[in-house]
Amino acid sequence: MNTQTRTAPPPEARRARAAVSTLFFVNGFTYTNAVPWLPVIKSELGLSNTELGLAIAAMPTGAILTGMLAGPLIHWFGSGRTAVGTSLLSLGALPFIALAQNWWMLAAALFVLGSADAWTDSAQNSHGLRVQRRYRRSIINTFHALWSLAAVSGGLLGAAMAGSGVPILWHLGGVTALLVCVNLMVSRMLLPGPDSTEREDGTDSGTGRRTRVPGRAVALLLALGVLLMFAGGIEDSAASWGAVYMTSELGAPLFLAAMPFVACQAMMTVGRLLGDRMTDRFGAVTVGRACGLLAAGGIAFALLLPHPVTTVIGFGVMGLGVSTLFPLTLAAAGSVPGVRTGDGITVVGWLGRAGFLAFPPLVGLLADSSSLGSALWVIAGAGVGALLLAFALRPRG
Repeated sequence: MNTQTRTAPPPEARRARAAVSTLFFVNGFTYTNAVPWLPVIKSELGLSNTELGLAIAAMPTGAILTGMLAGPLIHWFGSGRTAVGTSLLSLGALPFIALAQNWWMLAAALFVLGSADAWTDSAQNSHGLRVQRRYRRSIINTFHALWSLAAVSGGLLGAAMAGSGVPILWHLGGVTALLVCVNLMVSRMLLPGPDSTEREDGTDSGTGRRTRVPGRAVALLLALGVLLMFAGGIEDSAASWGAVYMTSELGAPLFLAAMPFVACQAMMTVGRLLGDRMTDRFGAVTVGRACGLLAAGGIAFALLLPHPVTTVIGFGVMGLGVSTLFPLTLAAAGSVPGVRTGDGITVVGWLGRAGFLAFPPLVGLLADSSSLGSALWVIAGAGVGALLLAFALRPRG
């Protein structure tokens, strides 16, 4: 059991925590405002389902192709300035979704947004780890909980604006203007100085004795990357397959079809709100193993007892399980000895995004050859894999 004495953090750490929390909220709130408008955009541009899908795929494509640039950006400019600058770039791309006159303009706007989002994600997590080190206890899960709340809030606001007939440019332009002001306000509250300030090994300073990444660090980053891939596949399964499984396999009405996703997201938020206290008390490895077990057990419960009610419960338990895997894995990646914080988070985060891309087609391919119920056992396997790889979450150096 890991017990830590809670001491009052210094004022600059408290201000920086508020700033990083705001950056996470802005990040989660940005694109989700545009999601409810996608059917309107599809209709106005005359896009087919395939064309819309390809345009949306430009976001993860941008993240995958350019995401590795986050590490150098953080090293050159610092995690705080990189997080603010790339967040402003994301916000700048948002109105162009409304201004798009054809498929190419829409895809280009989403590509830029996806690239900037990947950079922001790495930078804000890196700066969040700086703040966590000053707190001397886990706070990373709370940042991700705020991201989840922001994503839901953005979707609800977007749905309200689309449903009330507000012009899309007014809505997305107004959101952009507001969030730009918020970003600029909190930029002065971030921690000053180089990212190496809080690291005892001085890795981030660029003046350390190590000039090449040690082999053990590479192996650890690979283990953490695979762990995050599993977490990405688990997290995505509720959004990609929950409703399809409910309707095609269980014959559930459309109202109930969305409930697995809602249950998963709600329990993910609960898990992240509780995750820091659990991590401080029991340690990251124990929490990671428990979460992998919950994720595997939740989806297994849903598949072994195929009924709409048990499916919703199972996906909720799965959401609780996957809740802390992303924050804890990124925190571990940013603390690998001999690897700069931004580089570790960038590499592992890149692999995690690959999991979001790889698992949906894998499940779809298996479902076409057998059934969706059989294919979803891959997600249970990912939970078991997360349990086995949780040893990589152990704090180091």
